[in-house]
Amino acid sequence: MEKILIIEDNKDVNQMLKETLVNDGYEVHSSYDGMSGLKELKLNQYDMLLLDIMLPYLSGDQILRELRTFSDIPVIILSAKDMVSTKIDLLKLGADDYITKPFDLGEVSARVSTHLRRSHLHKITNPILIYKDLVLDMNLKTVIVNGILLDLTAKEYQIMELLMSNQDKLFSKINIYESIWNEEYLGDDNAVKTHMSNLRTKLKKANGENEYIETVWGLGYRLCKK
Repeated sequence: MEKILIIEDNKDVNQMLKETLVNDGYEVHSSYDGMSGLKELKLNQYDMLLLDIMLPYLSGDQILRELRTFSDIPVIILSAKDMVSTKIDLLKLGADDYITKPFDLGEVSARVSTHLRRSHLHKITNPILIYKDLVLDMNLKTVIVNGILLDLTAKEYQIMELLMSNQDKLFSKINIYESIWNEEYLGDDNAVKTHMSNLRTKLKKANGENEYIETVWGLGYRLCKK
């Protein structure tokens, strides 16, 4: 499920947008000022940002400028400003689209879908995932750590791709088993535990200075926070 952040200080507008996008099947989170919105972008991974310009504490253009130093997710600007010069400036800063208030919720929904589809296609044509010094190539099905090509089994590679494609997500053993083995989980977690142990051993052998996969006891596995 694609994850969208809305940074909009008008609570009614924020809620209307959220309800529309949740009904479209997205996971949606809201921030109501610039500082908390930027913090959320730095702490969690999102697939798209809907961004107001006039925000408390930190303006939308400041957020956009900072965001583009660490993320290339699609950004749709929502603003009451209808000046061509403003639109041009924000597009040059890295915005992907600009919608003037008041707007039609159906149009916002359509533009969100279009930009997420383009972003997805871009990822398909550029299938390189990077985490710390780990590089995964989805075309070649290879994982390189610290410049060393890992000798992984098919299941180990699939686990690594699952984690790296969802770098902020926690996966239970059930999630992993049913995603990788494509079978119903019947309570035996030895398969997941064994493959995870072998995978960690190979990662540690390639670079013992870094930690890559962490266990959240009683919940599952995820990539370590950077």
